[in-house]
Amino acid sequence: MAEIRRTRNNRGTRAWLLLIAVMMPVSITELRAADPPCDIYPPDKQARCATIWRSLNQEDGPSIAQFGLDQQKRRDEGKITAEQHLSENMRFIKQSTEKRLERLRQRMTKE
Repeated sequence: MAEIRRTRNNRGTRAWLLLIAVMMPVSITELRAADPPCDIYPPDKQARCATIWRSLNQEDGPSIAQFGLDQQKRRDEGKITAEQHLSENMRFIKQSTEKRLERLRQRMTKE
């Protein structure tokens, strides 16, 4: 019985270590992308930047949600593993954030 518990705990520990290992390479700039990345603009333009950023997040919300639902369906059907699910989600989040950041830069340049 103790051997079974130890095996379960090792699997859980490995999953957490994998999650930490995947997230560690994330740079500070990528972490900042979760919040409005408007601190690079002068104070008088930061409010407008934040409004645009929220708008971009709302525009992309439905496609992001659909990706998440599709991923969960694939996971439930056994088509992808937990590791693949996490990896693909991280890649999608990074790519969609980079696209939103580029659109933000373009819109702020027009302002």
